[in-house]
Amino acid sequence: MTKKQKKKLKKVVIASILFIILFSTNLILEYGFKFENGMASLIPGDFGWLLPFTLYFILYLYIGLNVLKKFFIHIKNGQVLDEDFLMSVATLGAIGLGIFTGLTENNPEGADEAVAVMILFSLGEWFENFATSRSRNNIKELMNIAPEYANLYENGKELKVDPKDCPVGSTILVKPGERIPLDGLVIEGESSLDMKALTGEALPKDCAVGDYVVSGAINLVSSILVKTEKEYESSTVAKILDLVENASNKKSKSEAFITKFAKYYTPIVVILALLIAVIPPLVYTFLGNYDMWPLWIYRALSFLVVSCPCALVISVPMAFFISIGFASKKGILIKGSIHLENLCRANTFVFDKTGTLTKGNFKVDKIYAKDEEEILRLASTAEADSIHPIAISIKEAYGKEIKDRYHIDNVSGKGIIAKKGNDIILCGNEKLMIDNQIDYQKIEDVGSIVYVSHNGVFVGSIVIIDEIKKEALDTISYLNSIHANTIMLTGDNEIVAKKVSSELGVKECKFNLLPEDKVLEVERLLANKDNVLCYLGDGINDAPVLMASDVGIAMGALGSDAAIEASDIVFMNDDLSNLSRVKRIARKTMRIVYENIAFALIVKIAILVLSALGITNMWVAIFGDVGVAMLCILNAMRCNSK
Repeated sequence: MTKKQKKKLKKVVIASILFIILFSTNLILEYGFKFENGMASLIPGDFGWLLPFTLYFILYLYIGLNVLKKFFIHIKNGQVLDEDFLMSVATLGAIGLGIFTGLTENNPEGADEAVAVMILFSLGEWFENFATSRSRNNIKELMNIAPEYANLYENGKELKVDPKDCPVGSTILVKPGERIPLDGLVIEGESSLDMKALTGEALPKDCAVGDYVVSGAINLVSSILVKTEKEYESSTVAKILDLVENASNKKSKSEAFITKFAKYYTPIVVILALLIAVIPPLVYTFLGNYDMWPLWIYRALSFLVVSCPCALVISVPMAFFISIGFASKKGILIKGSIHLENLCRANTFVFDKTGTLTKGNFKVDKIYAKDEEEILRLASTAEADSIHPIAISIKEAYGKEIKDRYHIDNVSGKGIIAKKGNDIILCGNEKLMIDNQIDYQKIEDVGSIVYVSHNGVFVGSIVIIDEIKKEALDTISYLNSIHANTIMLTGDNEIVAKKVSSELGVKECKFNLLPEDKVLEVERLLANKDNVLCYLGDGINDAPVLMASDVGIAMGALGSDAAIEASDIVFMNDDLSNLSRVKRIARKTMRIVYENIAFALIVKIAILVLSALGITNMWVAIFGDVGVAMLCILNAMRCNSK
């Protein structure tokens, strides 16, 4: 709790205690000692009402002066019809009513209720600020990943500079306990990095020479030298901070509805309150009854108190805000509440296979060739410059230095053509063999099949397998349990695709797909208006599909520009169980939002009608405003839990 919050709470507590003393004293005198007008009867004559009124008015100014200041400032700036306006008009009206009844009846009715409204409204404001500040803690923790400085290392000397002043290619020194300020490659030293603020994972990650490290991680063990590969504005930490800071700009339909609702609702109820205060007493006056003005003004003021829409305009955005902050603590970045709402509605989940449902840590399982070492040499030569997991697994299996350098032509979705003079190596799938009229021998085996030819002659095949993620089965089981449609899209062959989908329980799979085929499949699914489609991919080659989907989720996207920019939700680690976690968060958030909207509207409409008819008084109206708002805020705070 901040000093400002403590000070405000102390003020509310003091005002509450003094109010209870005043109110109790008045009741004791009126009902215990049979004083007809309570404290007003302590002073003989027609001005006894000034005693309780003055005490209540001093207390009113003590607790409500800040609200009144904001009220007059807003009017001066042309900003009216907000909650400060409604509370100020209602309470000032009650004070005026207290003066009128004091002069006419020697009993300032309404002054006590004006103080009660201000106390409870101030308590509601404090409660809102406290709840909001608590929900901001997760966001603040994430915002703390921003590095304050970088140790620029040149000619054996270090200089502290702003990370924004470090050009690409500069060398920075990161000492133990410091945050890595910019993305880059480790060129000297070994250490362990605390990635918790970025990925939500508690275990440190080791790094050594040649490893790529990202900004925002904390160096734990020993100093390392990093050669920067990005300027600060393009670094991981800058993109994450920008994403979090702008998350509130993308409002959900529920938030947009509440904003629009409040825009029209507030002026309508103000007009209705004015009509209630004027029309009925005018009718009574016309009929000869001149004493109805105080009664209908009191009803109008009660109507005005309960009409304040703060329960809705506070609790609905707060529920989304809390949920986005809670998710960020788990390494799940949500770009706006609209994506949380869409994810709640999502009923079709489409997965890329490699790196999403499977680990992507390929290894050579089988080799079909007369000379195993030769086929590995040819394939490694073709894949020499590739960082694709399949290429890495082939080069690891070969285990020797690749001496020959060829001109590489990457054929999208098919493989690689490597040329050196008249020497040509083809390394890829069936489509590459067919396109180049290679008489190849098709292999029916479980795994990714890489076919290799050398100068037009088929050499053999390499079978590469990929391990299914442990959490994939639980994730698919959860989606099936909520009756979602699960689909897997892959460039792999039919045998591999069906084996993986069968093991996981994926309802439908499409195989032998090129990147453009994936886009067509997603467009086909989106053409069905009943589908709200969520796509999960690695965020690099799946960027077009991520952008086309209703909700695009990038898996394991730490350091990936394409992922952060193309997707709506980013999993900063490679944990597929985040999908079921964020789906549950989305469903719980929307349930709480709808509960708050329904509860607030039903209670407010009921009390508005009862207040207009004079069945309830301002005390009930106070509950209809402050009480409902506090209950809705408490309900919204449940978003900060699993």
